[in-house]
Amino acid sequence: MSRDGDPPVNEDSGAEPDPVPAGDDAASGDEAFRADVRDALAGLAARLDREHERAAHREAVIDRLHEENQRLRRGELQAMLEPVRAALYRLHDQARRESCRLSAPDMTEPPDPEGTALLLGAMADDVADALARLGVERFTAEAGAPYDASRHRPVAVTPVDDPMRDGTVTTVQSDGFEQSGRVLRKAAVSVGKHRAGAGGHDEADDQVGDKADEAPETGSNGAGHSVRAGSNRLRGTGRGETMNSGLGTDR
Repeated sequence: MSRDGDPPVNEDSGAEPDPVPAGDDAASGDEAFRADVRDALAGLAARLDREHERAAHREAVIDRLHEENQRLRRGELQAMLEPVRAALYRLHDQARRESCRLSAPDMTEPPDPEGTALLLGAMADDVADALARLGVERFTAEAGAPYDASRHRPVAVTPVDDPMRDGTVTTVQSDGFEQSGRVLRKAAVSVGKHRAGAGGHDEADDQVGDKADEAPETGSNGAGHSVRAGSNRLRGTGRGETMNSGLGTDR
């Protein structure tokens, strides 16, 4: 049976009626999906912008802290160098006053050796005091003390008749300096060498050479050259000569 106005339906044919079109539902679903994607992308872009701003702020803070740290380090360095500058000021003034005094037109008396020696000693003490403020302490060697390769730099050899003075310090050419127990510059010394008898083998050469070979020596800071060369120089003075490297005069 069919309602009025409806096309007749063949009930015996078994055919299903056509489904209702779903085009509108699919279109609305796609539009909702695209809207969700747009919202997600917009949220992600906003988060990236915020992260970029935070990163830029962090970089600015790091740069400011680095600049402040550099400024503080420069200030600390200047504060550490202040004693050195003060000592140099004093040395400059002392040298200038002495130069003016010696070059004065009314200067009739010869320079006083004792006064000059005191002035030079005061200059050296000013320098040592400035270094002490930086943590660098001055030390000296004592004449007659055993040669110590870790603290002494042999610059000359002095022949000695007393075998007890063999391998000992005879003259101090310059002081040494150390910081927190570490030797920064060794003391330059002359080392005694016992004279051997005529025609005999000079064992003092070997002893002093062996002592000098215990540690490398060099220039002013006492590190670098192999002291084997120094021991050869020492052996070359076995005939009553005194060898000097030019850093001081051995008397």
